[in-house]
Amino acid sequence: MIRSFIKGSVLVLLAVLLLASAQALAAVDPEMASTPPSPPHAQSTTATSSEPAANEIRITGLGNGSTSWTIVILLTFLTLIPSLLLCMTPFARLLIVFHFLRQALGLQTTPSNQTLIGLSLVLTFFLMQPVGAVIYRTSIKPLEEGKITGMDAVTRATPPIRRFMVNYVREKDLALFVELAKEPRPRTPEDLSMRVVLPAYIVSELKAGFQIGAVLFLPFLVIDMVVASITTSVGMMQLPPVVISTPLKLLLFVLADGWNMLIGSLMRSFS
Repeated sequence: MIRSFIKGSVLVLLAVLLLASAQALAAVDPEMASTPPSPPHAQSTTATSSEPAANEIRITGLGNGSTSWTIVILLTFLTLIPSLLLCMTPFARLLIVFHFLRQALGLQTTPSNQTLIGLSLVLTFFLMQPVGAVIYRTSIKPLEEGKITGMDAVTRATPPIRRFMVNYVREKDLALFVELAKEPRPRTPEDLSMRVVLPAYIVSELKAGFQIGAVLFLPFLVIDMVVASITTSVGMMQLPPVVISTPLKLLLFVLADGWNMLIGSLMRSFS
């Protein structure tokens, strides 16, 4: 499920790159399209010239075959971007909780995986919008204006996302990865490197998602046990208890306005 989402994100990124390339080519001086063909000797001179044409894009490297490796590395990096971004946001916790809810209700395909992923993405955007606004103001906007370089933009975008992750990471997980990385004990959260914060945040989010999922299972587990004991005591062996318990669990969830309660609790857990 997540693999298909990552593949779809990569295709979207590639489509955006192709669209940007097409717009760049369309922005070339239209008089170049109406220029008459040059003589053969001029063409040979142009072909042997080392100066790139106005509408030509060259990827230079350090040696033979470096261009191919540059393209491979670039495409690999684009493939990893969606997964990295999802691991640095509340997306993992939200998706785990929603899957636990579906299993607790006894439903296999409702809501569908696409619905749960879409809901998780919308809630993730809602939670990460303040962080995104800070990153845009301090990193992306100066980069667009040409005031800083790309590496400076990445450096400026790191502190806001690191502060967000540190707020929801457990000290036990941070201590574990600080020890594994053999880094000195940090004095302040700003001294923590992304190498330590990122895996610690992922582990903390997984633990939080499983904790919430276990709490969700309890009331529905009670209904399953009660229905199973009643059907067994009256001798209804041919009717599976899940046939009776599933409508009762759905009725309880709807009457209690479960979606409002669940999403409200999840959103408050990040406040």
